[in-house]
Amino acid sequence: MKDTDTIVNIINKLPKGYVFTYEDFMHEVKSKQAAVKALNRMVASGKIAKLSKGKYFKPEQSVFGTLAPEQYQVVKDLLEDNNKLIGYLTGLSVYNQLGLTTQVSNTIQIGKNEVRPAFKRAHYKIAFIRQKNTITKDSIPLLQLLDAIKYIKKIPDTTVAKACLRFMAILKEKSAEDIKTIIRLALKYPPSTRALLGAMLEQLGYTEHLQTLKASLNPITTYKIEDLEQIVHTTNNWNIV
Repeated sequence: MKDTDTIVNIINKLPKGYVFTYEDFMHEVKSKQAAVKALNRMVASGKIAKLSKGKYFKPEQSVFGTLAPEQYQVVKDLLEDNNKLIGYLTGLSVYNQLGLTTQVSNTIQIGKNEVRPAFKRAHYKIAFIRQKNTITKDSIPLLQLLDAIKYIKKIPDTTVAKACLRFMAILKEKSAEDIKTIIRLALKYPPSTRALLGAMLEQLGYTEHLQTLKASLNPITTYKIEDLEQIVHTTNNWNIV
C-alpha cells in the first residue's frame, strides 16, 4: 500500500478535531518526507487542516465554518510525555468549565512543575503557571480549583463574591477525602489562597484539618480580599480584610 493511502486510512479512523503530526505515522510509512508531503497534499485538498507548523487536525464543519479543535487537543503534547502527565489545563482555560465565567479565552493556561515562556500556537496564546505539587490524574480537578482561588481577582466577567459562592458550591460537593487532599495541596499555595480556602471551608461547617491550614499562616499577616463579608462570615477568623 502506498504511504499516502496508509496515512489516509489512519486519518479516516481518527475522531473529528483530533490533532496529530507526521510523527504519528512514522511506524507506518517509509520516511518523514513522505509523511509530510502526504499531509500537505491533504491540507491543500481540504481533507485535513493545519493548526500550526507541523501540527494538523481532522476538521469538523459547522454552519459557521471549520470548528477549531478542543483546547486539550491543541496543547496535549504539553500535557503528556510518553503517557506520563506533565501538565494540566488551568486558569483562563477552565474558568468557564468551573462555572465561574461565561467568557471563553484565546489564552490557554497550563499548570506545570517546570514552566517556560509564553508562546503562540495558531490563534492561541499558550501561557504557563508554576505548580509546586505533584501532578496526578486525581489531583488535577483540585489543583484547578486551587488555581482559580489563587487568581480569584483575575477571573473575568464576575465578582469576588460571586466567585466565592461558586467555589463553596463546588467544595460542598467534594468528599471528605477530597477536602483533606485539597487542604494538603493548598499548603504549597500562597498564604492568601490558604486563608480564603480556610474561610470558605469553615463557612461550610468543615472543622477537620482546618487547624493545619491555620497553623501554616502568620497570625499577624492580613489578606486584602474585598466584598466577602456578606458571603463568607468567617473572614475575620482568617485575617481577611
